[in-house]
Amino acid sequence: MRLFFITPLAALALSACSLTPPLVKPAAPIPASYEATPSFAAGSAADLGWRQMLLDARLQRLVSLALENNRDLRVASLNVEAVRAQYQIQDAGRYPAIGANAGGVRQRGADAVTQNQFTAGIAMSAFEIDLFGRLRSLSDAAFARYLATQQGQRAAHMALIGAVADAYLEQRLAEEQLALARQTLADWRQALVLTQRLHGAQQGSGLDVAQAQGQAATAEADVQARERASALARNNLELLLGAPLPTDLPAGRPLDGQPVLTQLPPGLPSDLLARRPDILQAEYALVAANAEIGAARAAFFPRLSLTASLGLASPELGDLFRGSARSWSFAPQVTQPLFQGGQLRAELQLSRLRKDVAVLQYEQAIQTAFRDVRDGLAGSATYAQQIDAQQRVVAAAEQRRKLSALRYGAGQDSRLELLDAQRQSYAARQTLLDVRRDQFKSSVALYKALGGGLEE
Repeated sequence: MRLFFITPLAALALSACSLTPPLVKPAAPIPASYEATPSFAAGSAADLGWRQMLLDARLQRLVSLALENNRDLRVASLNVEAVRAQYQIQDAGRYPAIGANAGGVRQRGADAVTQNQFTAGIAMSAFEIDLFGRLRSLSDAAFARYLATQQGQRAAHMALIGAVADAYLEQRLAEEQLALARQTLADWRQALVLTQRLHGAQQGSGLDVAQAQGQAATAEADVQARERASALARNNLELLLGAPLPTDLPAGRPLDGQPVLTQLPPGLPSDLLARRPDILQAEYALVAANAEIGAARAAFFPRLSLTASLGLASPELGDLFRGSARSWSFAPQVTQPLFQGGQLRAELQLSRLRKDVAVLQYEQAIQTAFRDVRDGLAGSATYAQQIDAQQRVVAAAEQRRKLSALRYGAGQDSRLELLDAQRQSYAARQTLLDVRRDQFKSSVALYKALGGGLEE
């Protein structure tokens, strides 16, 4: 009995050799610092919880709902559990499987003699002693892929927060542009009525009426486009939430009410290697590919497997537990590959090629992350000045519209001049809303690029 249990333990102790090559990660293909980085306080945006980043109470509530209900995030979480189960299955192959059995046979042969045979015992199925680390390498690869899937789930978490924020900003833009379009339509309809009255009193031309009608029709078409954009934005937001928008949401901030933090500390480029889940995911995929090389190498060497059993056997049930009924078996087996048609070499070559691909994907993930950060920093450095300039454009266009209206009323300007001034003022205000939305979306993108969004 002691021998039966000591044998697999000794076999496990022999499983110490590994043919997995040392993993040398490539140097990060990015500069040591960001170009033209603005002056920020110490720290990194990754240290900011998303509630500190997303200042709008309505947006915070929407993100919370999405994290609870979003189907894609649930799928990502289930994938983590599935890969963990696969790792446990793979790792279980490194250990012996021992089971208990009991049975009996009653048979009658050609000599008309009836015979009984009763058995009871424990047995160890064929167990491979991992002399060259093949099973260990496969287990390590499975574990690394599990860790990679975990990082994929974290990346999905961050992506969902960013997607909800973007969808919310699109909805706010659509709603504010719709409100502006409706107000403009009401103003231009009043101008049309006034123009028609002047024409009826023979104080205006038919050209003035046609221009006013075209202006009102343009505003009406724009209202329909903004209503459609608002509906599409709401639908997209509900899809991300995985549920209809609640009726008890808090009031949202307007775009000029700073719904999103825009000044973010970028930290250092090296922070990306420890903060970005997509980079960590690529790194674990590289670890897995490297471990699979060890398994492919070990396949060239002999495999030693053991099968053993210890039990009792007797023709009489009453004698089954007497000392004379004891039985045992011990069956080691060695298998050495001799000819596989080049399969083992091809599998080793394939594992090495997969590692080369994993190295390139790891480097590409780093480069992509660095580009995302630089894009976000470029937005941080320019959007504030662009908004300031666009506000001056709006002020100048509105001043021109007011003066043109006075000059038209005094008969000093044509209807066409007033029409052009009104259109320019309307377009400038719509553009200002667009730029504000773009600034906040750029800030959200930078926040994600720096690894933010994992902390609440």
